[in-house]
Amino acid sequence: MFLKLHQYLEKKSFALLLGIIGTVSVGGLIEIAPLFYIDSTIEKVEGMRPYSPLELAGRDIYVREGCYTCHSQMVRPLRDEVERYGHYSLAAESMYDRPFQWGSKRTGPDLARLGGKYSDEWHKLHLENPRAVVPESIMPPYKFLSERELNYKSVAAHLNANQKLGVPYTDEMVELAVSDLKTQLDEYADDYDGFMQRYPKAVVREFDGNPDKITEMDALIAYMQMLGTLVDFEEYQAEKDENLR
Repeated sequence: MFLKLHQYLEKKSFALLLGIIGTVSVGGLIEIAPLFYIDSTIEKVEGMRPYSPLELAGRDIYVREGCYTCHSQMVRPLRDEVERYGHYSLAAESMYDRPFQWGSKRTGPDLARLGGKYSDEWHKLHLENPRAVVPESIMPPYKFLSERELNYKSVAAHLNANQKLGVPYTDEMVELAVSDLKTQLDEYADDYDGFMQRYPKAVVREFDGNPDKITEMDALIAYMQMLGTLVDFEEYQAEKDENLR
Protein backbone atom coordinates (compact mmCIF):
# COMPACT_ATOMS: atom_id res chain seq x y z
CA MET A 1 0.00 0.00 0.00
CA PHE A 2 2.76 2.42 0.98
CA LEU A 3 4.68 1.57 -2.21
CA LYS A 4 1.65 2.46 -4.33
CA LEU A 5 1.17 5.70 -2.36
CA HIS A 6 4.83 6.52 -2.87
CA GLN A 7 4.57 5.96 -6.61
CA TYR A 8 1.39 8.04 -6.75
CA LEU A 9 3.02 10.98 -4.94
CA GLU A 10 6.04 10.81 -7.25
CA LYS A 11 3.80 11.19 -10.27
CA LYS A 12 1.39 13.80 -8.84
CA SER A 13 3.29 16.94 -7.88
CA PHE A 14 0.23 18.67 -6.40
CA ALA A 15 -0.51 15.68 -4.17
CA LEU A 16 3.14 15.64 -3.10
CA LEU A 17 2.93 19.35 -2.24
CA LEU A 18 -0.17 18.74 -0.10
CA GLY A 19 1.60 15.87 1.61
CA ILE A 20 4.60 18.06 2.41
CA ILE A 21 2.39 20.86 3.76
CA GLY A 22 0.47 18.37 5.91
CA THR A 23 3.64 16.80 7.31
CA VAL A 24 5.25 20.16 8.12
CA SER A 25 2.02 21.44 9.68
CA VAL A 26 1.66 18.43 11.99
CA GLY A 27 5.33 18.57 12.98
CA GLY A 28 5.18 22.30 13.62
CA LEU A 29 2.03 21.91 15.69
CA ILE A 30 3.67 19.26 17.86
CA GLU A 31 6.63 21.56 18.52
CA ILE A 32 4.70 24.80 19.04
CA ALA A 33 1.53 23.73 20.86
CA PRO A 34 3.30 22.80 24.16
CA LEU A 35 4.64 26.35 24.42
CA PHE A 36 1.11 27.62 25.07
CA TYR A 37 0.80 25.44 28.16
CA ILE A 38 3.96 26.36 30.06
CA ASP A 39 4.54 29.52 32.09
CA SER A 40 7.72 30.57 30.33
CA THR A 41 10.13 29.25 27.73
CA ILE A 42 12.95 31.36 29.19
CA GLU A 43 14.44 30.64 32.59
CA LYS A 44 14.62 33.75 34.78
CA VAL A 45 18.25 34.68 35.43
CA GLU A 46 19.51 37.30 37.85
CA GLY A 47 21.47 40.13 36.25
CA MET A 48 19.93 40.31 32.79
CA ARG A 49 18.92 43.80 31.65
CA PRO A 50 18.16 45.58 28.39
CA TYR A 51 21.05 47.02 26.40
CA SER A 52 22.15 50.53 27.26
CA PRO A 53 21.62 53.06 24.43
CA LEU A 54 25.32 52.93 23.48
CA GLU A 55 25.40 49.12 23.57
CA LEU A 56 22.23 48.98 21.49
CA ALA A 57 23.80 51.29 18.90
CA GLY A 58 26.90 49.09 18.89
CA ARG A 59 24.79 45.99 18.37
CA ASP A 60 23.16 47.64 15.35
CA ILE A 61 26.63 48.26 13.89
CA TYR A 62 27.60 44.65 14.64
CA VAL A 63 24.56 43.44 12.68
CA ARG A 64 25.00 46.05 9.92
CA GLU A 65 28.58 44.96 9.24
CA GLY A 66 27.62 41.29 9.13
CA CYS A 67 29.78 40.21 12.07
CA TYR A 68 27.24 37.45 12.79
CA THR A 69 28.14 35.70 9.53
CA CYS A 70 31.56 34.71 10.90
CA HIS A 71 31.05 34.80 14.67
CA SER A 72 28.41 32.97 16.68
CA GLN A 73 27.16 34.06 20.09
CA MET A 74 26.12 30.75 21.58
CA VAL A 75 28.30 28.40 23.59
CA ARG A 76 26.88 24.92 23.20
CA PRO A 77 26.64 22.66 26.28
CA LEU A 78 29.48 20.46 25.05
CA ARG A 79 32.66 19.85 27.04
CA ASP A 80 35.10 21.21 24.46
CA GLU A 81 33.01 24.36 23.96
CA VAL A 82 32.63 25.04 27.67
CA GLU A 83 36.35 24.53 28.27
CA ARG A 84 37.26 26.92 25.46
CA TYR A 85 34.65 29.67 25.80
CA GLY A 86 33.15 29.37 29.28
CA HIS A 87 29.72 28.51 30.66
CA TYR A 88 27.21 27.37 28.07
CA SER A 89 24.77 30.02 26.86
CA LEU A 90 21.42 30.54 28.54
CA ALA A 91 18.25 31.42 26.66
CA ALA A 92 17.82 34.44 28.94
CA GLU A 93 21.02 35.97 27.60
CA SER A 94 19.32 36.49 24.23
CA MET A 95 15.91 37.52 25.53
CA TYR A 96 16.36 41.15 24.41
CA ASP A 97 18.01 40.36 21.07
CA ARG A 98 16.02 41.10 17.93
CA PRO A 99 17.17 39.08 16.07
CA PHE A 100 19.25 36.78 18.26
CA GLN A 101 22.92 36.31 17.33
CA TRP A 102 23.33 32.60 18.00
CA GLY A 103 24.76 31.83 14.56
CA SER A 104 25.66 28.48 13.06
CA LYS A 105 29.07 29.19 11.50
CA ARG A 106 32.38 30.13 13.05
CA THR A 107 35.00 31.48 10.72
CA GLY A 108 36.20 33.30 13.83
CA PRO A 109 35.71 32.34 17.50
CA ASP A 110 32.44 32.50 19.40
CA LEU A 111 31.89 35.90 21.05
CA ALA A 112 29.28 35.06 23.70
CA ARG A 113 31.85 35.49 26.50
CA LEU A 114 33.97 38.21 24.90
CA GLY A 115 33.27 40.99 27.42
CA GLY A 116 36.34 41.94 29.49
CA LYS A 117 38.57 39.39 27.78
CA TYR A 118 40.59 42.02 25.91
CA SER A 119 41.29 45.71 26.44
CA ASP A 120 39.57 48.49 24.50
CA GLU A 121 42.90 49.21 22.79
CA TRP A 122 43.13 45.60 21.63
CA HIS A 123 39.62 45.72 20.18
CA LYS A 124 40.31 48.99 18.37
CA LEU A 125 43.55 47.70 16.85
CA HIS A 126 41.93 44.40 15.95
CA LEU A 127 39.04 46.14 14.19
CA GLU A 128 41.28 48.63 12.38
CA ASN A 129 43.90 46.06 11.34
CA PRO A 130 42.97 42.47 12.32
CA ARG A 131 46.31 40.98 11.27
CA ALA A 132 48.19 43.30 13.63
CA VAL A 133 47.03 41.19 16.58
CA VAL A 134 45.93 37.94 14.88
CA PRO A 135 48.33 37.30 11.96
CA GLU A 136 46.26 34.44 10.52
CA SER A 137 43.00 36.43 10.57
CA ILE A 138 41.01 36.80 7.34
CA MET A 139 38.71 39.43 8.83
CA PRO A 140 38.41 42.64 6.77
CA PRO A 141 39.53 45.92 8.41
CA TYR A 142 36.99 48.32 9.89
CA LYS A 143 39.17 51.38 10.35
CA PHE A 144 36.36 53.63 9.14
CA LEU A 145 34.50 52.97 12.40
CA SER A 146 37.07 55.13 14.21
CA GLU A 147 36.51 57.97 11.77
CA ARG A 148 32.73 57.86 11.40
CA GLU A 149 30.71 59.75 14.01
CA LEU A 150 27.88 57.82 15.60
CA ASN A 151 24.42 58.93 14.54
CA TYR A 152 22.54 58.73 17.82
CA LYS A 153 19.70 61.16 17.14
CA SER A 154 17.17 58.34 16.77
CA VAL A 155 18.38 56.24 19.72
CA ALA A 156 15.35 57.25 21.85
CA ALA A 157 13.00 56.09 19.08
CA HIS A 158 14.94 52.83 18.93
CA LEU A 159 14.44 52.24 22.66
CA ASN A 160 10.78 53.16 22.30
CA ALA A 161 10.32 50.62 19.50
CA ASN A 162 11.93 47.91 21.64
CA GLN A 163 9.75 48.96 24.56
CA LYS A 164 6.64 48.35 22.45
CA LEU A 165 7.97 44.91 21.55
CA GLY A 166 8.20 43.96 25.21
CA VAL A 167 11.74 44.94 26.19
CA PRO A 168 11.44 46.45 29.70
CA TYR A 169 12.70 49.94 28.95
CA THR A 170 10.97 52.46 31.18
CA ASP A 171 9.67 55.80 29.97
CA GLU A 172 12.56 57.38 31.90
CA MET A 173 15.09 55.26 29.99
CA VAL A 174 13.58 56.34 26.68
CA GLU A 175 13.54 59.99 27.72
CA LEU A 176 17.18 59.88 28.88
CA ALA A 177 18.44 57.75 25.98
CA VAL A 178 20.71 60.37 24.40
CA SER A 179 21.96 61.56 27.77
CA ASP A 180 22.68 57.99 28.90
CA LEU A 181 24.53 57.28 25.68
CA LYS A 182 26.87 60.19 26.37
CA THR A 183 27.15 59.32 30.08
CA GLN A 184 28.49 55.84 29.28
CA LEU A 185 31.49 57.53 27.66
CA ASP A 186 32.25 59.73 30.68
CA GLU A 187 32.83 58.18 34.10
CA TYR A 188 32.76 61.69 35.63
CA ALA A 189 29.33 62.57 34.20
CA ASP A 190 26.85 64.17 36.60
CA ASP A 191 24.28 61.40 36.17
CA TYR A 192 26.75 58.52 36.51
CA ASP A 193 24.98 57.00 39.54
CA GLY A 194 21.57 57.25 37.89
CA PHE A 195 22.91 55.64 34.75
CA MET A 196 24.38 52.72 36.70
CA GLN A 197 21.06 52.19 38.45
CA ARG A 198 19.31 51.98 35.11
CA TYR A 199 22.00 49.78 33.50
CA PRO A 200 23.83 47.74 36.17
CA LYS A 201 27.27 46.38 35.24
CA ALA A 202 27.55 48.71 32.26
CA VAL A 203 31.14 49.55 31.33
CA VAL A 204 31.60 53.32 31.55
CA ARG A 205 34.64 54.88 29.88
CA GLU A 206 35.94 56.36 26.65
CA PHE A 207 36.27 53.30 24.43
CA ASP A 208 38.13 54.40 21.30
CA GLY A 209 40.59 56.76 23.01
CA ASN A 210 39.23 59.85 21.27
CA PRO A 211 37.17 62.02 23.66
CA ASP A 212 36.59 64.69 21.01
CA LYS A 213 33.80 62.80 19.26
CA ILE A 214 31.47 59.84 19.70
CA THR A 215 32.30 57.30 17.01
CA GLU A 216 30.85 54.05 15.76
CA MET A 217 33.98 52.42 17.18
CA ASP A 218 32.94 53.59 20.66
CA ALA A 219 29.53 51.95 20.28
CA LEU A 220 30.80 48.66 18.85
CA ILE A 221 33.46 48.21 21.54
CA ALA A 222 30.94 49.09 24.27
CA TYR A 223 28.67 46.35 22.92
CA MET A 224 31.44 43.76 22.73
CA GLN A 225 32.73 44.57 26.21
CA MET A 226 29.39 43.67 27.80
CA LEU A 227 28.88 40.35 26.03
CA GLY A 228 28.60 37.59 28.61
CA THR A 229 29.25 39.85 31.62
CA LEU A 230 25.75 40.34 33.02
CA VAL A 231 25.18 36.91 34.57
CA ASP A 232 27.19 35.76 37.59
CA PHE A 233 27.57 32.13 36.57
CA GLU A 234 29.03 31.01 39.90
CA GLU A 235 25.92 32.31 41.64
CA TYR A 236 23.69 30.87 38.90
CA GLN A 237 25.27 27.42 39.24
CA ALA A 238 25.07 27.54 43.04
CA GLU A 239 21.34 28.35 42.88
CA LYS A 240 20.79 25.62 40.31
CA ASP A 241 22.61 23.04 42.46
CA GLU A 242 20.59 24.14 45.50
CA ASN A 243 17.31 23.68 43.62
CA LEU A 244 18.32 20.16 42.60
CA ARG A 245 18.83 19.07 46.21
